[in-house]
Amino acid sequence: MDIIWELFIILHANFIICISAQPNVPKIHEGWWAYKEVVQGSFVPVPSFWGLVNSAWNLCSVGKRQSPVNIETSHMIFDPFLTPIRLNTGGRKNICRREGGNADGPCQVGGTMYNTGRHVSLRMDKEHLVNISGGPMTYSHRLEEIRLHFGSEDGQGSEHLLNGQAFSGEVQLIHYNHELYTNYTEAAKSPNGLVIVSIFMKIAETSNAFLNRMLNRDTITRITYKNDAYLLTGLNIEEIYPETSSFITYDGSMTIPPCFETATWILMNKPVYITRMQMHSLRLLSQNQPSQIFLSMSDNVRPVQPLNNRCIRTNINFSMQGKDCPNNRAQKLQYRANISGQLLHKM
Repeated sequence: MDIIWELFIILHANFIICISAQPNVPKIHEGWWAYKEVVQGSFVPVPSFWGLVNSAWNLCSVGKRQSPVNIETSHMIFDPFLTPIRLNTGGRKNICRREGGNADGPCQVGGTMYNTGRHVSLRMDKEHLVNISGGPMTYSHRLEEIRLHFGSEDGQGSEHLLNGQAFSGEVQLIHYNHELYTNYTEAAKSPNGLVIVSIFMKIAETSNAFLNRMLNRDTITRITYKNDAYLLTGLNIEEIYPETSSFITYDGSMTIPPCFETATWILMNKPVYITRMQMHSLRLLSQNQPSQIFLSMSDNVRPVQPLNNRCIRTNINFSMQGKDCPNNRAQKLQYRANISGQLLHKM
């Protein structure tokens, strides 16, 4: 019996030694990515490496319907079946209808604004629900989060490009399909899961009313460092939309890992404006915590991805009714972005 006990102790000790000798392999987790290289000595994958460091993110490298993209207005196709986008809040339909840019009633919402280290993120509370429908959507989608992308210099900072030109920033309103899925996490990896409304930002003398609430000095200074948070209430969600019912849409992906190709993008055909001081305040936000070196959150964008023959549709009627996507290549119409961000026909 003593011999058996001694043998057990020896085997147990060898097992412990073998386990402790295993190499300490760093765990790859869903938050291990960045938009740009850090300066603190540790490797964090930037966009060109997202699909290589984690097999769950392989779509970031091999996907064929990735976002963002460069919108070539000469390749857009008019779709007469794209209806206006409709908003409603609180589960009461049509209380906040957007048809021609007008609302039928107040669209009050609230949420918590975060410095995530990568974005300024406004995550909506569950008491004031905001749903959108119409446009390219078959189902109603619920607003989950608003993210801001912006550049370190004017004229860069938007993820999407318009005829090769970037804007100073981009607002992204991220919605999930609440009719088919129980939450955002489930919808993000499922067919027809997400709808993302994108609005370009430009610098002007005055500011969009909704963004002014987010970016005024008393608010933005509350989220200077990573993980800072600040509660905002009494926001009118209708105010974040520009005064236009025109938009561009295409099928794409999330622009962050794991780059699931489950998103329908809707790009509004007019920008919103913030002041130069508000843009400066955004650039002073740190993607690190106070104890770490300051690194501006700006330039938090993924580079544009190949279009791969996807169809870019619009409800802007350029006398192209009756044409479908395969015939789109034959169209020779040329468009440009004017100073207000609207698309103009170049004769």
